[in-house]
Amino acid sequence: MKLLGKYVDKGMQGNVTLMPEESEDMWHAYNLIAEGDSVRSTTIRKVQNETATGSSTSNRVRTTLTIAVESIDFDTQACVLRLKGRNIEENQYVKMGAYHTLDLELNRKFELRKPEWDTIALERIEMACDPTQSADVAAVVMQEGLAHVCLITASMTLVRSKIEVSIPRKRKGSVQQHEKGLAKFYEQVMQSILRHVNFDVVKCVLIASPGFVRDQFYDYMFQQAVKMDYKLLLDNKSKFMLVHASSGFKHSLKEVLQDPAVLAKMSDTKAAGEVKALEQFYMMLQCEPAKAFYGKKHVLQAAESQAIETLLISDNLFRCQDVGLRKEYVNLVESVRDAGGEVKIFSSMHISGEQLAQLTGIAALLRFPMPELEDSDDDDDEDGAAGGADSD
Repeated sequence: MKLLGKYVDKGMQGNVTLMPEESEDMWHAYNLIAEGDSVRSTTIRKVQNETATGSSTSNRVRTTLTIAVESIDFDTQACVLRLKGRNIEENQYVKMGAYHTLDLELNRKFELRKPEWDTIALERIEMACDPTQSADVAAVVMQEGLAHVCLITASMTLVRSKIEVSIPRKRKGSVQQHEKGLAKFYEQVMQSILRHVNFDVVKCVLIASPGFVRDQFYDYMFQQAVKMDYKLLLDNKSKFMLVHASSGFKHSLKEVLQDPAVLAKMSDTKAAGEVKALEQFYMMLQCEPAKAFYGKKHVLQAAESQAIETLLISDNLFRCQDVGLRKEYVNLVESVRDAGGEVKIFSSMHISGEQLAQLTGIAALLRFPMPELEDSDDDDDEDGAAGGADSD
């Protein structure tokens, strides 16, 4: 994301001008824009013209509109953000108050104005405009005949390619067709890695599968690399890492990212930090349940006592339509930081964020045990379960 202009005054009012440059930037824009904000960008509008003879012609014109956002729709596949709202600035083609849908696309700048900017929104801009926050881990989860090539960025897991190839079974006395099918499958996976993985940025490529599929594919890939002189693969051989996964489906990435060997290789990435924090939370929940709580009620009570060492919170909670509720979460984040605690904001598009969502989207590791929170849960059984509970 490129920051083209920023003006936010002491009263936290103002506007920023941004240009999304890659698909993840659209995700950041989706998290930044809320209902009630105003967005200014160029768009195409169909205009009806009536000639002197009474006949009408319509043509499409490019114009710049400012709309008050009423609904937001994010298309993750096409990476397009659709904003629907009423026009709030005079325009020669569009009447004041007329509805229009703005499509925010890559490499098209937009200006965002908010009634009030908070720290979470400003941090999101900083993170989006930091060039080091790109996809630094790639993963291929595979089984015979099925593979998913994924890019794991700081805030989302992007499936770049799904490969499905029908592989004939081994027949008695003839394995030729089976081997031909496997070779075709491996070739497609290799070409997908070459197409989608940017080795200038990626520090680690995980190849995960059940059984020996990963080893066979790895051997095939580097035999072909030598044969066809794929320098890109040969120069980056050290970045590949073979790990176990239960299947070739995307959800098996969850267990892959929790593997200690994988965590060691990914140690300097933000995604690893989130996975590690969630692992620590689950361990604490089992070993010392009075120091691990989830659910809004218990986390807020722990924050009041300045007991939170690490707060785990989903970015989904900041996208709520209720301004008062969003403020409550923003204040919680600020109070934890003021008390010297660490805050990890999980992306709901990331595997770890999906797991946190199952724990109500908010959890905390405490500095000291607070068994009284567990007791209050027994007395007043609210929707957010507490530490020591196995279910959410």
